[in-house]
Amino acid sequence: MDFSGVATVMVSMNSTVKLIFGNTGTFFGVHVTSTPLVLSFSQLTVATGTIKKFYQGRKSQRTVTVSLIGNKIPLYGGGVDLMSKEGKPLAPVSLSLDFKVRARAYVLGRLVKPKFYKRVQCNVVMEPKKMNVPISLKKFCTYI
Repeated sequence: MDFSGVATVMVSMNSTVKLIFGNTGTFFGVHVTSTPLVLSFSQLTVATGTIKKFYQGRKSQRTVTVSLIGNKIPLYGGGVDLMSKEGKPLAPVSLSLDFKVRARAYVLGRLVKPKFYKRVQCNVVMEPKKMNVPISLKKFCTYI
């Protein structure tokens, strides 16, 4: 319980997100950055991670791996759905992943600098029987 008497559940989370970034441009490479990846449960952030800046050459792709870590995050009464047995949830848990990727190209030196933004939102359900099993996010993500 917290100081106000509300039952507060503490959550620790460790997960990995793998994504493929491809540059289909035929004339120039791009410099890629991102906002922090935020994994949320019921609008409460339970884990975060960041993508390191990188350069992606023309007509190429790479796999980027990001660790999302949250340690003893208080849920302030929102954790009623997270009843667990030996650290594993008893019921499916709905999570949301949100981040924005920015790619910037330098054309003609730094004279022309086109920017490309893509916001990624994924709503995924974590099944208790499928813990430690990779979940494909292709069906669960929207790209805005």
